[in-house]
Amino acid sequence: NNQEDIHLATAAKVYNVSTKSVTREMRSNAKMVNFGIIYGISAFGLSQRLGIKRGEAKNIIEQYFAEFPGIKKYINNSISRARKNEYVETIFGRRRYLSNINSKNSLLRSYDERNAINAPIQGSAADIIKIAMIKIQKSIEEKNLKSKMILQVHDELIFDMKKSESDILKNLVRKKMEESTILNVPLTVDVGVGENWLEAH
Repeated sequence: NNQEDIHLATAAKVYNVSTKSVTREMRSNAKMVNFGIIYGISAFGLSQRLGIKRGEAKNIIEQYFAEFPGIKKYINNSISRARKNEYVETIFGRRRYLSNINSKNSLLRSYDERNAINAPIQGSAADIIKIAMIKIQKSIEEKNLKSKMILQVHDELIFDMKKSESDILKNLVRKKMEESTILNVPLTVDVGVGENWLEAH
């Protein structure tokens, strides 16, 4: 809501420093934690990814949950709801069934526990981008544009753009992506243009 860098803000809280004191390495570690947590990363897994001692990784995870108790609550609630229903849902109601969530086999159970945490987040993100794609395609057809949507990569859409349609396409894409769904926080979209995908970044 304040247009802040989420990974920078996380690093400042986890390392208990001001945002101005956050180093590149701290931000990178915080980014790994932000994404790792939704995959149910362990202290061992985080230590391997960051190349740090397991004790340090454990401290980072503990500090993260101390600073963001709502995330720990989300994780526990997700697993508990999944155990009861044997499925989880995206914010649009699309289900992911988890047949091993109550398994006596700890390997199978922990795999489904990670999915119980992750699937609603990743699944909702997938739903949002697909809704945006449908709305964009419809607008492109309605406006008889020559530009074409050619690729989706995670939360990015790639277009083969006719140069004369640059302004109209950029505005259309931004508007449709940002308005694809209404959340408690705004969906903000960056638009880049270039001769190829790398240049557009």
